[in-house]
Amino acid sequence: MHTADAVETIQREMTVFARRARAAAGRMHPELSLVSYTLLGHLEESGGCRATDLAAHYALDKSTVSRQVAALERAGLIERRPDTADQRVHLLHLTRAGRHILAQVTESRRVAFRERLAQWPAEDLTRFAEYLVRYNAWPGPARQD
Repeated sequence: MHTADAVETIQREMTVFARRARAAAGRMHPELSLVSYTLLGHLEESGGCRATDLAAHYALDKSTVSRQVAALERAGLIERRPDTADQRVHLLHLTRAGRHILAQVTESRRVAFRERLAQWPAEDLTRFAEYLVRYNAWPGPARQD
């Protein structure tokens, strides 16, 4: 396979992967989109952050994040708390319900991945994991402001 063909195949297969991930998120928890799940996961990992930090981290428009945050707040999955370092700033944190749903969906995803990859040799899994880390580590093109 030529490089150009390989790149086309990678792009096509990653698109299929993204579509499946969105569909799977809906099946695992009907109230939680893939974007919502991702935001909840980031809040858990970071221990809380500002909505603008979420927008910057995922390179999303602030209004998109604002709508997602509002929906998660209405659902009782996240809450705003004043930052202990600067009371003027509010940080988003998971609620108990948010942690519970995130744990449920995370476990469902973990099981699904294990089932799908169960027949893969350990060397292939390791190589695939390393490739994904390498691919996702690329910061992208420099922004032109």
